[in-house]
Amino acid sequence: MSSIRNVKRLKRDIIDGHAKADDRKAFAQVLTTLVPLALLWWAATVSASVSLWLTAAAILLISLFTLRVFALMHDCGHGSLFRTCWLNRSFGFLFGVVAGMPQYVWSQHHNFHHANNGNWEKYRGPLTTLSIDEYAALTELQQRLYRHVRSIPVAPIGGFVYLVFNPRFTWLKGTASLLVHLLRSKITQPRTTLRAHAAAFKTRYWQSRKEYWHMFWNNVALVGGGAVLCWACGTAMACSIYFISVSLAGGAGLVLFTVQHNFDHAYASDTKDWDFDRGTMEGTSFLILPFWLNWFTVDIAYHHVHHLSANIPNYRLVGCHNQYQELFASVPRVKLSQVPSAAKCILWDTRARRIISIAEYTRQLQPVAVA
Repeated sequence: MSSIRNVKRLKRDIIDGHAKADDRKAFAQVLTTLVPLALLWWAATVSASVSLWLTAAAILLISLFTLRVFALMHDCGHGSLFRTCWLNRSFGFLFGVVAGMPQYVWSQHHNFHHANNGNWEKYRGPLTTLSIDEYAALTELQQRLYRHVRSIPVAPIGGFVYLVFNPRFTWLKGTASLLVHLLRSKITQPRTTLRAHAAAFKTRYWQSRKEYWHMFWNNVALVGGGAVLCWACGTAMACSIYFISVSLAGGAGLVLFTVQHNFDHAYASDTKDWDFDRGTMEGTSFLILPFWLNWFTVDIAYHHVHHLSANIPNYRLVGCHNQYQELFASVPRVKLSQVPSAAKCILWDTRARRIISIAEYTRQLQPVAVA
């Protein structure tokens, strides 16, 4: 019997056995993340008068703990870190402020990814992986830019845009459009309430009133917290530590997320032929990472288990994998040393229904030699 058929047969038992949140373990993860993060911020500011090398080392560690914050925020978005909804919502919001991401809004988009994992017609990642036909239609300059933007050295810039710039810019731009809409609507329909006019407003930046206000309070809390840090540490110091550490954390997160779904010949179907469990087993990688990096990423490297069910908490992923390791034997492995090559797999071959590298695409274009 194939591994995919076995997954379909055993999935309910696997989920029932491991999708159990433990508040004690969750609080332990919160404390071992936020307390060291606060101490490292203090160390980074104090060490600046002693040695900038010490400050740089502290910033690197802050980046790793910020990455861990984002990973815990991710679990809260799935409602799997804590047992109760209010704890997941509360700490999810806090983690979102620390990481710079409106957690609730992000989780809605991320849950869409989970519901369609392996269906590249519906979801192509945060950087939008192009199909080979779309890539072929680009100019040479556009193709070079596409490759450059998705390269690992540029990842920190992507992290800055993803975590620092976009959440602020999209809220400001959407709010400006909302205010213009309210003004125009009130002029043309003065008897209609502002709430009704606001309900009629549509934007791609948020899908509901709840999402808008979550973005609003995330930005308010972030700006307020930033003001306190600037007062305590100095504006230049606080901004430098924050922007550098968050950009590095965001860049690392983007690379890790990419190679968990973009690797050589990863399953990438269209809607018509898509199978959820095949997406889990063939379209999701198992990253072989050192212990310390697994700790900072709360074992998200066991991504195949996570996509089997997002209700399985991060602290149960390893145990689930070990219990069913024979079942998961066929899941593609990507070693840390293979991450750079996996990161180059940035094209969707729609006909073969898989992800390929630029190098393979180039080989496909070469004429076949006739004997």
